[in-house]
Amino acid sequence: MTATLNPQSALIYVMVIVSASDARMSDAELHAIGDIVRSVRVFEGFDENKIIPVSSECAAILQEREGLIAALGLVKEALSPHLRETAYCLALDIALAESPVLPEENRILQRLRTEFEIDRLVAAALERAAIARHYRVTA
Repeated sequence: MTATLNPQSALIYVMVIVSASDARMSDAELHAIGDIVRSVRVFEGFDENKIIPVSSECAAILQEREGLIAALGLVKEALSPHLRETAYCLALDIALAESPVLPEENRILQRLRTEFEIDRLVAAALERAAIARHYRVTA
């Protein structure tokens, strides 16, 4: 297990945690993680060839006894408070990569809000923005 994470790896861990929350990581979620790492400013300078190794490392931790607790502890330690809000925002994007958002994903999102000490109003604003980003035009 990794002793410490850099902030970019910690953000990938958060996305993997949400994706794996329903015991499967869908193609849509995996593509969303890759797209986010390639396009979101916080990942500037991150070697995209490390996405799979970092994701696999997180998945291995999650398989361990108390793995979720361990992974969240590593993430929280690696992220400053404002990056915890960024992590929550990215988590929402992964949860919304497939519709509908599953109960397991909602539970993980609630856990992240609590672990990251995200203010209720800030969380509501981030959630509303994420929903707006994921609207689809219907014909």
